[in-house]
Amino acid sequence: MKVTANGVGLNCEVSGREGAPWLTFSNSLATNLHMWDDQAAALADDFRILRYDKRGHGGSDVPDGAYDFSMLVGDVVGLWDALGIERSHFVGLSIGGMTAMGLALDHADRLNSMVISNAIAEAPAPFVAAWDERIAIVEEQGMEALARPTVERWSSDHFLDSGTPILDDLQAMVAATPPGGFIGCARALQGLDFETRLGEIGTRTLFIAGKEDGATPAATMSRIARLVEGADYVELSPAGHLSNIEQPEGYTAALRDFLL
Repeated sequence: MKVTANGVGLNCEVSGREGAPWLTFSNSLATNLHMWDDQAAALADDFRILRYDKRGHGGSDVPDGAYDFSMLVGDVVGLWDALGIERSHFVGLSIGGMTAMGLALDHADRLNSMVISNAIAEAPAPFVAAWDERIAIVEEQGMEALARPTVERWSSDHFLDSGTPILDDLQAMVAATPPGGFIGCARALQGLDFETRLGEIGTRTLFIAGKEDGATPAATMSRIARLVEGADYVELSPAGHLSNIEQPEGYTAALRDFLL
């Protein structure tokens, strides 16, 4: 279904047990809500589950221009308001994990807990420059040109060598991402600036890293996890950037241990 929040039509799916605590999933850049299919199915008996496509992705609207985290965080709050969700657990990966940080900093009263997966908390110069290069490729050649390199960058060698058809599915997902949505969210990543505020977070938090993640290294995640008082930390291996897809059973087990 499509729900309007902050003037943006957001595609979302609600599943799971009616009356159970809410659990919201937020996907990475250049994917859609189906990246959480395994987790949504596995946790359906324990939670009322909300998955959504962030602005510019999947079946959601694609507003023009650059986005920022105040917009991405505001979209979640607006979606919760529209659906009558007072509080929710929140699981985010990559830009979804960064959105979780923003929620914990500015809307902690709406969170029961949060899980931050495969994410960083600030945008150093090399990171900003890398996104400028990717934006230029998309502007000149479209998303198809970025699809294979993105999946290769996300994946561990073990996952790439497996030859699983999931790799083709991921590549198709990246290629189908609207260019304007990709660029808008890439600009948000370039303005990422949460690290100095992580000590303010009081929400119960779990960090999940992929040991072989080259995009958001496990060493960085371990370091920022220590900045959030009382946070738990789990490292999955072999796992690259999409740790929930490379290690669905291990990822879901970590969620169960933390949430239940």
